[in-house]
Amino acid sequence: QVQLAESGGGLVQAGGSLRLSCAVSGRTFSSFAMGWFRQAPGKEREFVAIISRSGGSTWYADSVKGRFTISRDTGKNTVWLQMASLETEETAVYYCAARSRLGVTTADVGYGYWGQGAQVTVSS
Repeated sequence: QVQLAESGGGLVQAGGSLRLSCAVSGRTFSSFAMGWFRQAPGKEREFVAIISRSGGSTWYADSVKGRFTISRDTGKNTVWLQMASLETEETAVYYCAARSRLGVTTADVGYGYWGQGAQVTVSS
């Protein structure tokens, strides 16, 4: 079965950087569009970034544009989220998600496979 495993979360000071990784197994990695979402305490899960199957197209939430970068490597079956200039409000559990249907979407319901989540805590 398809499995997604995030790593790289942790505690970082405001203004700092962190890189999340998501390793995918159980199915051909290139068949998935990949996304990162996050859920802060007391809030709904929200879209952060998406990358197409080929890696040639990316989309970002307005709040992270210019600071976050999503990338993927088919040979490593891995997608990353490089985060810079982190803000305390970005403390959340970050989830990796995979979409097997054609096209892309920023809606979390469009993703059928999810990782367990990685806690990112940004301190002031």
